[in-house]
Amino acid sequence: MFSFSSIEQYQANLKNGGTTCVQAVQHYISAIERNQHLNAFIEVFTDEALERASLLDAGSITGKLHGVVIGLKDNICYKGHRLSAASAILEDFISEYSATAVERLLNEGAIIIGRQNCDEFGMGSTNENSVYGPVLNPLNYDHVPGGSSGGSAAAVKAGLCMASLGSDTGGSVRLPADFCGLVGLKPGYGRVSRHGLIAYGSSFDQIGVLTTNVADAARILEVIAGPDAFDSTAIPESIEKDILPAEKKKYRIAYFPSWIHHSSIDPEISNALLKTIDQLKEEGHHIEPVDFNLTDYIVPAYYILTTAEASSNLARYDGIRYGKKHQEHAKNLISFYQQNRTHGFGIEVNRRILLGTFVLSAGYYDAYYTKAQQVRRQLKDQTDLIFNSFDFIIAPNSPTPAYKKGEMDKDPVVMYMGDIFTVFANLTALPAVSLPVFKHSSNLPFGLQVLSSPHNEVSLLRFSHHLMQQ
Repeated sequence: MFSFSSIEQYQANLKNGGTTCVQAVQHYISAIERNQHLNAFIEVFTDEALERASLLDAGSITGKLHGVVIGLKDNICYKGHRLSAASAILEDFISEYSATAVERLLNEGAIIIGRQNCDEFGMGSTNENSVYGPVLNPLNYDHVPGGSSGGSAAAVKAGLCMASLGSDTGGSVRLPADFCGLVGLKPGYGRVSRHGLIAYGSSFDQIGVLTTNVADAARILEVIAGPDAFDSTAIPESIEKDILPAEKKKYRIAYFPSWIHHSSIDPEISNALLKTIDQLKEEGHHIEPVDFNLTDYIVPAYYILTTAEASSNLARYDGIRYGKKHQEHAKNLISFYQQNRTHGFGIEVNRRILLGTFVLSAGYYDAYYTKAQQVRRQLKDQTDLIFNSFDFIIAPNSPTPAYKKGEMDKDPVVMYMGDIFTVFANLTALPAVSLPVFKHSSNLPFGLQVLSSPHNEVSLLRFSHHLMQQ
């Protein structure tokens, strides 16, 4: 019977003849069929995955991801395949090219098994804002898997693929990892090319990785990271190879008491973090509290800036350049746009486009958008000062464990405030990871968030590997 615990273990089995790529793909196809109720996959590339697995079995094992079965969030391009960002406006759209990250996966022998459900255009924290319907948390069907990469997280946790690529604009990899008990890695801005990722907030978006362990996340990052001529914001330096094993050293670690004792945080999450701090001190790490006085400005600044960028990025979906035409015969061009966008976009996407258009409008631009950019600058400056003295920041991911289904429908502001601890890394372009190290009395998991200085993913993953081993 096929089983998977890590890429290293799986590829060792391939080499000694204990399994084959075809057997692996067949196992996951069967698992997806048995778990259709989770709604994690929008489409499964059954025949294509089996054909590629057969070709890989016929050759020698050379690629770092030889035979590794990976799912893609439905906002990452894969040439010749449908791509919708879980939106009605992109119904039946077929991508004309593959994202750079996808090309690099394929070049190292990975098998793409299908596209995974998500919040429409990556806008949401629950994976309930999808034209394909909500995704269930495989650990408890009464709770959400987190968003917007909820389908990607649910698929990995339920054993429907070995790993997934998601995207993280304000926590959309780390929050699902937190709610589902996975490793969720958001590389620093520019570490992974955004070429082929459908844009939500271009100065925030980053392709990330969801896995069951740190070693697998590190291996996938080694493959997908690096400079790219198609993305001018990509970091020109390549990432260090063979990231693990972990270094044996003592680190300088900061934490924000204002976050751990925040009025919104569940006491069990707060207590778990305090215990972790004590354990790190006992191990000999230098760990100190740091005053952070900008917490109340994080979420407002984030939602002003990202909705402004979304308003601009989603303007292209008008039924002419991109997007499905709702009707052929409109009274005029304005009516044509209105019909297409009203019927093509869901409630949450419409809300964020309207917010973004408002903050960019004459008379409000300086009052909102300019002020938010100033807050972002202050956040970056304060963060740089912190990393002059510390290697890492440890923090919660979410104030609570996984939300109940429908819990956030009544008041979107409450959902936005749930992003308070994750959007910070996107505002400041920091690498961050969610580690599955805790369990709540409700029997739901929750994670520890670790952040590092820019361009320091290698140390972040080595420290994360050490934490998971402990």
